[in-house]
This record gives sequence, C-alpha cells and structure tokens, in this order.
Amino acid sequence: MANLSKSNVPQFSVDVYQNEFLHEGGREVNAIVTVTSTGGGTSGRQPLPGADSDPSGAPSAGVVIMVDCSGSMEYPPTKMRNARDATAAAIDTIRDGVAFAVVAGTHQAREVYPANGGLAVADPTTRAQAKQSLRKLTAGGGTAIGTWLRLADKLLASSDVAIRHGILLTDGRNEHEKPEDLRSTLDACTGRFTCDARGVGTDWEVKELTGIASAMLGSVDIVADPTGLSADFQSMMETAMGKEVADVSLRLWTPQGSEIRFVKQVAPTVEDLSGRRTEAGPRAGDYPTGSWGDESRDYHVCVQVPAAGVGQEMLAARLSLVLPQPDGTPQVLGQGLVRAVWTDDMAASTRINPQVAHYTGQAELAQVIQQGLEARKSGDMDGATAKLGRAVQLASASGNEDTAKLLAKVVDVVDAASGTVRLKARVADADEMTLETRSTKTVRVKK
Repeated sequence: MANLSKSNVPQFSVDVYQNEFLHEGGREVNAIVTVTSTGGGTSGRQPLPGADSDPSGAPSAGVVIMVDCSGSMEYPPTKMRNARDATAAAIDTIRDGVAFAVVAGTHQAREVYPANGGLAVADPTTRAQAKQSLRKLTAGGGTAIGTWLRLADKLLASSDVAIRHGILLTDGRNEHEKPEDLRSTLDACTGRFTCDARGVGTDWEVKELTGIASAMLGSVDIVADPTGLSADFQSMMETAMGKEVADVSLRLWTPQGSEIRFVKQVAPTVEDLSGRRTEAGPRAGDYPTGSWGDESRDYHVCVQVPAAGVGQEMLAARLSLVLPQPDGTPQVLGQGLVRAVWTDDMAASTRINPQVAHYTGQAELAQVIQQGLEARKSGDMDGATAKLGRAVQLASASGNEDTAKLLAKVVDVVDAASGTVRLKARVADADEMTLETRSTKTVRVKK
C-alpha cells in the first residue's frame, strides 16, 4: 500500500489444477486457478501502481469509514458508543500517509472528519483529531445507504490514490431510499472502490448487505453483539492496510469456437464473476478481482470447447493477471494455461480433479444453505430439511468445520455423512443470520 520499496513489490503466481483429458466428443473443461500474491520482489522490477507512495509524498491509498447514525442505533444506547469505539480502533490502525475520512450515515450522508469535502492524511495529529470528532456521531434519522456510498466515492475521488477502500457499518434496513436507487449507486460505484460491510445486531437485511459487498468486491459479516465491533473494525482495517495493488483483473482468452461457461471465485469465498466480464480484445474478457495484499485466492473456470477426436489436443484458455497502466497498455503479472486433450482411456477421461471436485462441492454448499434458509422462512419445512441436510453432508465431507458448527445451531444433526437432520423448533435470529451471511465462506482444498 504505502511506502513499499521496490524490493517488496508484490509478486503474483498463477497455478492451474485440472484434469485435461476428455473422452471423444467431450466439450467441458474445468480448472481451478490459484492466484497468489506475495510481498517478496526483485529490485530490478518496476513497482506496480499503488505499491509505492507518490514521489511527492502524496498518499497512494485512501479509506472512508461510513458509520450508521440512524435512530435505531440509539437502542440500546450502548450500540452507538460501541460504534464510536470501533471507529476509533479503526482510525488507530490507519497507517501514516494513508488518506482517510469518517462519514455519518442517516437518510443523508455527512462528512464528520475532516469535514472539508476531502480526505485527511493519517499521522498522529490527524488520528487524534478524527477520534475527537467521533463525539459528533449521534443517533437520529433514517437509513439511505446509497447516499453514504456516493459521498464515500466523492471523497475518495478527491484524492489521487491508487487503492480506494470503504468500511460500512449498519444496524438496519435501507428503508429511506428505493431499491433501484441503491442499485443505481452500486452500478455507479462498482470498480471505483472496494467496500467491506458489517451488520450489527439482527435488524438488518442479509441479502441487502451481501449484495453491497458483492458488488463492491468486499467482505461481509455479522457482528451480532455490538461489543465485538472494535475487534472486528480493527481487523478489517488491518486487512485494508495490507492491500498493495488495486484494480487487478483476470483476463481469459479463448480460441475460436470456445466459450466461457462461468468464472467464479471459490476461495476464500464463493463469488460468481461471470456477469462482470468486460471485453478486452478479440476473444478475450476481463473479470475484476479488486485489490491484493499478501494472499491467495482460488477461481473456478469452466470452458466449453469444440468437440474433437482421440489424440487431438488444444489450448482451451489462456489466463493472465493484468493491471491497467496509464498509457492504456496492461501490465501482465502472471499467466496460466488450460488444456484439453482427447483420449480413449476411460480412466483418464472420467477422473475428476480433486481441486475441481472440492470447489464444486463448496459452491453447492453455499447454494443449498441459502435455499434451505429461504425454504424455512417460507414455511416449506420439508424442502428446508432436505437442503440443509445436504449442506450438513457437504460441510462434513469437505472438512468445512466452521460452517458445520453454524449449521448445527439451525438443525439437529442425526447423521452428518448421510445428511440426515431435523430442523430445530426454535432458532435464534443471530444464529440464522450468521449462517446465511457466512454461507459463502469456503475452506481451501488440501493439496
């Protein structure tokens, strides 16, 4: 993010896991692509945009904290105090040289600090001033999250920073603007900054907040007990401070006659990127991945290729990690290849790659949890039992212990291996919302 030397510019690697063998006439090729970014670099390499601070000393990263100050934050009174304490903890975590602002959100959006229409640059003085300004965070008014995001976008755009990040806290539903207004805001802000969202308590709408985080390529979670806000905000800010390069895209090129069926991030969370493709030249498209620090993510790519005979082989797709440059020419950070080979060896062509099998199951796990909870809410108890039973089976088989524990708060598990469960008669709102919010979190395949 800020003040990185050339010697620790992020390095990207791309590893492709697949069974490239298809039976005669086979057309579907699946691959898991692991992208890893590490801090170690070589001194001779040119730094990535956003990895170094501007030679003039201008900040290369900016973050805006949006705090719900609607009337509901007053009940109980400790909720607003916990939100102020959490924001103070996040401010303490902002590194020197990073630009930042604090926004109070109600049915309007108001910049609390620095309150000059722009961003302040973090140092001991501005952090202290920002924490002092948190006394102005008082509860009253409605909730219009789109206005908060638009102000955050405006503030981040006021500074020439490469990495732009938002942190959003709310305790309620977006009741003071139309859903289409929020959708319009998300369309306008997508690609301009990333945003992590947190719901405090149990009166907010899971699909609403997960939709915001998904559109903004950020994380989402529930903080059921407001006393946990400080630790969560500090952790979120530490993660944001670790981002070193922004606006990385996964570019897929496919040969004539081939077609991308889908592109999904499958670790650390499931996120379908298929609908976010932007064309990038003949038979190539870019899929956004957002900002990167020291981390590793997995993507599932499915390509439909033309049918071919035994003995033939082809390049099914070429994957490149690309970063836009000021002159319009993308910098390639890493590459990988997806192959297709046709064989009459039945054992080879029917073998499912372990990584592909694992993440296919993890994607299904996220889906059946959401379907099961939806069925439960609508009164379809048989459907809910079947879906959540399948979820228990998948979580057990894949070793997703965290999800298994969350499921056990919603169903009584009779036999995990077969997915035999009984719905609990009473389920706490916080337990149900936690399961739904975290349903897309996956475990990595054991390689």
